[in-house]
Amino acid sequence: MATANEAQEAYWNDVAGRTWAALQDRIDRQIRPLGLAAMDRLAPSPVETVLDIGCGCGDTSLELARRVGPEGEVLGLDISGPMLEVARRRAAEAGASGLEFRQADAQVAALPGGRDAVFSRFGVMFFADPPAAFANLRRALRPGGRLGFVCWRPLAENLWMRRPAETAADLAPPAPPPEPGAPGPFAFADPERVRGILTGAGFTGIEITPHDEAIGGLDLDATVEMSFRVGPLGAILRERPDLAPVLRERVREAVRPWLRGDAVYMPSATWMVSARNPA
Repeated sequence: MATANEAQEAYWNDVAGRTWAALQDRIDRQIRPLGLAAMDRLAPSPVETVLDIGCGCGDTSLELARRVGPEGEVLGLDISGPMLEVARRRAAEAGASGLEFRQADAQVAALPGGRDAVFSRFGVMFFADPPAAFANLRRALRPGGRLGFVCWRPLAENLWMRRPAETAADLAPPAPPPEPGAPGPFAFADPERVRGILTGAGFTGIEITPHDEAIGGLDLDATVEMSFRVGPLGAILRERPDLAPVLRERVREAVRPWLRGDAVYMPSATWMVSARNPA
């Protein structure tokens, strides 16, 4: 597999990929509403052909396949072998038609052309060279083809990730901030940077809209466990696993105010991005 980002390839085929594959059901439950909101804006219709970039464990690809129907086509691409194993298994169990998965780095992969749409749920913030990557994605679109994706706004606005990590502030030094624009979950937090990348890649009709929605859906204990495995607190605990016993009750009390019935729903902040390949 040709790749332009060895660090991300290693990351998503090792610890992160295995973790996300193991927690697929819980992760999908948390972020699925945000992907559906972006997909509604993209509005895939029957018979269309769609690329799903950073498809992970296949949740969005399965939904795209349902929307384009048996006469449409969906190709899910991801750099993570462990996550694609889950995606292929889920597609087989669902009996999905017109759906294929490929392990590839979308920045440099030879992509099929003439696609009606390109979609991504949090899969486009990890490119080593975003302008080159989006130029490659645009070349896969037919004239007038559509791009739609959802990406995170700054960590400070995403309470569901920030609040658990804050419970460790007096026990572990904060991680150094990443270099501006470095690949990572918040690489597209600046909407003007996103606009510049898409414009430079040749897209037109660019719309970047803030979206605020409470997400979660897990019970209190599962919410705590998820924060221990993924996100900023998960990164801290991978370096300092000895802190877990102390932090468990702290995190539990920190997220309790957002318990609604049997499930926790905390504020999230994203950008909904859409654009077109010029006709």
